[in-house]
Amino acid sequence: MQRIFMYWTFSLLMAGVCSAVAADDLFVVCHAGVTLAAADVRDVYLGEKEFFNTVRLVPVDNIAAQPEFLDKVLRMNAAKYATTWAKKSFRDGINPPVTMANDAAVLEFIRRTPGGCGYLGIAPLEGVAVIAKY
Repeated sequence: MQRIFMYWTFSLLMAGVCSAVAADDLFVVCHAGVTLAAADVRDVYLGEKEFFNTVRLVPVDNIAAQPEFLDKVLRMNAAKYATTWAKKSFRDGINPPVTMANDAAVLEFIRRTPGGCGYLGIAPLEGVAVIAKY
């Protein structure tokens, strides 16, 4: 029983260490073929830039990495972000980014959605365009 407890404790400790390491970097990625400038990311996530050439951009929020994204990229807190989108939705009739639970869901969405853009706490492998690293 003690051996199981020690293994469980070690696993939790390692998961915390791994997530702390992964949390240092934040990658903004888009569907392959979408090449935005890093300066455009803020405009995409605040509904000011909706197209890349003729492709409609589809931003997606990552709940697991959202606090870091809001702080590092948009330079606002969650309340300000929600208020901004409430006003924009009412005034301009556009919807806020779709919300996904984690990096894997965001990555899968971006790979299969033309114009899809999102942010990850892990380095993406293949099949997406890396726009910026924070």
